[in-house]
Amino acid sequence: MTTQRPRNNRKTAIWAAGFVAFMLALTFASAPLYDLFCRITGFDGTTMRADTAPDASEIRDRIVTIRFDANVSPDLPWEFAPVERSVDVRIGETGIAHFRVRNLSDRPLTGRVAHNVTPEKVGGHFLNIVCFCFTERTLGPGEEAEMPVNFFVAPEFADDPAMRDVTRITVSYTYFPALDAAGGDVAAATQ
Repeated sequence: MTTQRPRNNRKTAIWAAGFVAFMLALTFASAPLYDLFCRITGFDGTTMRADTAPDASEIRDRIVTIRFDANVSPDLPWEFAPVERSVDVRIGETGIAHFRVRNLSDRPLTGRVAHNVTPEKVGGHFLNIVCFCFTERTLGPGEEAEMPVNFFVAPEFADDPAMRDVTRITVSYTYFPALDAAGGDVAAATQ
């Protein structure tokens, strides 16, 4: 009986250590897994990405208003605004919007964009074909740029009963300083 207890204690300790290691690994993996989940499902207002627009035969008569919102982190001295505040598009029709960005500093800065849509339930139906939000952007001192966004609302939106009350979609873009591979601010590294 005395040999059974140490063996059980050792077994319990191994299981407990394994469980702790598993939970620690899950903690580190949770943020990337959540991001992947949102990009796949459109959860939490995450917009989707498409390679091509729907066929002309898939365009529906229903019209929605797409409103654009542009923000900049206080840590990035840029001006950023939509050229068009809103556009009306038919479901399945490709829309285009333009944004202007300008570096207000006296040094090159690199920015990255976070974006989402509201109402959040629309995330899986709003798709970007071309978007400045796919890549980081570096602007020289005082440099200004105009950037397009090509998008569409998926034809399935018109058949989804949960979308029946949605007549307006707000797409919000926020520029932040880009981070280097070590997690440091690219702008700070260039000073």
